[in-house]
Amino acid sequence: MKKKVSRADVIKSRVYNSPDYKKAQSFLGRNTDSAFYYFNKVATSSKDGFQVALGYTNMGLIQSQAGDYYGAQESMLHALKFLDESNPTHYSCLASAYNELAATSSRLQNYDVAISYYDRAFKFVRQRDYQLILLNNKALAYQKKKNYREALNIYQMILREAKKGGVEYARMLSNRARTMWLWRPKYNAAPEMLSALRIRMDNHDLWGQNASYAHLADFYSNRRPDSALIYADKRYDIARRLGSPDDQIEALQKLIRLGSAQGAKLYFPIYQQLNDSLQGARNAAKNQFALIRYEAAKSKADNLKLQKENADKRYEIIRQRVLLYAVIALCAIAAIIALFWYRRRREAQERKIREAVKENQLRTSKKVHDVVANGLYRIMAEVEHRNALDKDELLDKIDVLYQQSRDISYEKPEREGHKPHEKIAMLIKSFVGEDTKVLIAGNSEALWADVQRDQIDQLEHIIQELMVNMTKHSCASMVVIRFAREDGNLTLHYSDNGVGLPADFRMGNGLSNTGSRINDLTGTISFDSSTGKGLRIRISFPIR
Repeated sequence: MKKKVSRADVIKSRVYNSPDYKKAQSFLGRNTDSAFYYFNKVATSSKDGFQVALGYTNMGLIQSQAGDYYGAQESMLHALKFLDESNPTHYSCLASAYNELAATSSRLQNYDVAISYYDRAFKFVRQRDYQLILLNNKALAYQKKKNYREALNIYQMILREAKKGGVEYARMLSNRARTMWLWRPKYNAAPEMLSALRIRMDNHDLWGQNASYAHLADFYSNRRPDSALIYADKRYDIARRLGSPDDQIEALQKLIRLGSAQGAKLYFPIYQQLNDSLQGARNAAKNQFALIRYEAAKSKADNLKLQKENADKRYEIIRQRVLLYAVIALCAIAAIIALFWYRRRREAQERKIREAVKENQLRTSKKVHDVVANGLYRIMAEVEHRNALDKDELLDKIDVLYQQSRDISYEKPEREGHKPHEKIAMLIKSFVGEDTKVLIAGNSEALWADVQRDQIDQLEHIIQELMVNMTKHSCASMVVIRFAREDGNLTLHYSDNGVGLPADFRMGNGLSNTGSRINDLTGTISFDSSTGKGLRIRISFPIR
């Protein structure tokens, strides 16, 4: 006979602060519906996962005892979701849940499933006594499956370890005797069954006596019906004392089958009434458990709905406030961005104006240098090197220089005069002196035929700067300037026999202006100089 697992096997000694859990415990054994209600409340409301598992486990036990086996399995499976198989503190609850799943599966005749659940429960049991109980239950599942050999192997093993004279030893002894008889019907199981009964009577084990009477009644049913009838009657009496309707019904079935016709007439109405009452009570319990869970779920849903409505109201208020703050913040950010943009724009405009003024100053300074300074130096060179200088010609040149200096601030283009090759020749020759000879090559009218006017003007200033620098610094006695067209470029080759460029040479304003002009022409300039061996310069730019 399978051992009944009491609530004490699954109810934890740990005391929780939860009022609902304490209430559920207080109703155990007194008011099943109230106990189930508060355990359900714990299971669906507690934030402690282990307490939730205990709630579902106790609900499953209550359902199982009421005959709601499917509901019990559902509750136990819910409990397992909240248990951690790697946490030793959960082992006891895990073992209880799996043991009850195995028991309900066996009652539903799913014996293979029951055996697998007993194996799972066994993993979480550390006490050997409890392990022996699980093995006894597993052997009983094999017995009901009619795998008697496997059941007997387990009984033989656990009987060697069980304490003789104890309640568990009596249970195992009686179960093994019944299994042996079922396997071999001619086997005389009575001595072992009676020995187990005596142990149970000595220990005042009423549930055990109930099982022993059931086994003896079955064993003697065909051999000695009168003895079977006596044991069936004793079982009925014990079952009534225990208040177990299932055992009373089984005892009454045997009394009706084994007894006289008069006895059957007496027991059958009792059996029928008890059976109907039991089925009605179980159906009522199932419905009551479902109703309790439904009402609890509905109450929780209503509370959640109310909370959601309140939360929605609070959310709407918060949303409106956030929206208002967001609009204010956006306006403030927009104002800051606008102010920042205005300042940046004003600074950019001021910087642009400063750069334009600076650029205009640089351009004016450049023109003053190119036109006035270099022009004056050119006139001075002519005055110095020419013996006979016509006064009117000198005045004309000074007047031209004067007009050019006046035109600087007005950005007026230079007035047309001589042809390009003539102007350049005159410019170069103006630097010829007694100690300086200048040779010009390639300066033909055809060379300048398709060169743009602005390119010619730029080149004139470049040549003038080169000649001024030559006169001031090179001490050259011979200068050669050669013009040529090379691959679509106009190239100027300058060379002299002066002192060349010093080692620490840095370009002054004049050569800087020259470099700037060459950049404007998208051209290139290169120097080749050795101290004491003269200077060679190559300037090249594309002809537009």
